[in-house]
Amino acid sequence: MNVPADLKYTSDHEWARLDGDTVVVGITDYAQGELGDVVFVELPEEGTEVSQGDSFGTIEAVKAVADLFSPIGGEIIELNPILEDAPETVNKDPYGEGWMVRIKPSDLSQLDGLMDAEAYKKHIS
Repeated sequence: MNVPADLKYTSDHEWARLDGDTVVVGITDYAQGELGDVVFVELPEEGTEVSQGDSFGTIEAVKAVADLFSPIGGEIIELNPILEDAPETVNKDPYGEGWMVRIKPSDLSQLDGLMDAEAYKKHIS
């Protein structure tokens, strides 16, 4: 199970990576493995405001449909355009090309409340 040390994690299996003044969000390798083959990702429009813990979309796989929960509050400023035509990218590269949204955070300190890689590994074991 791939759990990069440079990311923060939620108990709902999303990851967050600080990138300049924005936060990139996706689902973990564990989550994509549990879901199986991803066939569709529904994301909100750019400009949508989310609060930490709010659902910001859904991910549909062969096995299940799951809500996506925001690890941080703020404005969604970018959606991953790859996922519209190739949602399976989430399975192939959940921490890279399979990212979902980029958020301009309203309060960066919210990242401090998320799990680090070691805590997340314990959470999923």
